[in-house]
Amino acid sequence: MADHAPQRVPGTPSAWRALRLLARVVMFGVVAGATIICGGFAWFVYHVPAEEVSLDRNADGIVVLTGGASRITDAIELLAAGRGKRLLISGVHRTTTTSEIARINPRYEGLVACCVDLDHSAINTVGNAIETRRWVKDRGFTSLIVVTSAYHMPRTMAELERQMPDTALVPFPVVTDKLRNEPWWASAPTARLIFSEYAKFMVAQLRMRVGPPALTQSFGEHKKG
Repeated sequence: MADHAPQRVPGTPSAWRALRLLARVVMFGVVAGATIICGGFAWFVYHVPAEEVSLDRNADGIVVLTGGASRITDAIELLAAGRGKRLLISGVHRTTTTSEIARINPRYEGLVACCVDLDHSAINTVGNAIETRRWVKDRGFTSLIVVTSAYHMPRTMAELERQMPDTALVPFPVVTDKLRNEPWWASAPTARLIFSEYAKFMVAQLRMRVGPPALTQSFGEHKKG
């Protein structure tokens, strides 16, 4: 009986070539995505200061975003030093009053009574930016010192610049003792906080690129830390 050569399945070489090409494309996409994410994270960490800055200029107003220890006190001290004409505390609890703020900072009771405004509306960073824009517009300010935690500053500045492209923004990051005294990677809670904030920053960047600036608050993001 004559030997029969194995039958070739029509189109098999082309199918394998297509699969190999698809695998290369997927691999390239994975590598490119990982490179972008890692590069972005390196940029983000570089812009999270480990030391507080010395301001080299004053501004019309000061805004502080609630959510971290010592932020409000630092902002009031900047106001007392004449760094700005008025202070907005954005994102305070709806029951909080200036009297309570003054009781916590008795040294500046008179200053709080005359020159501090409270925003009870903002529930997240987008809301902070929207309410700050309204406050700046109502006051006729053209420059602003921004006070928030160091790890929160990159996203805060991005949201504020989105809402107020014509306003000069001066960052004043508040650095916690833990972030100042040890590298962020040396503490698991701090590392989780940095990674979490970076993820929020990337989501915010994506949102800003696909849509116009929000004119009302977004409820898709929980109250920031």
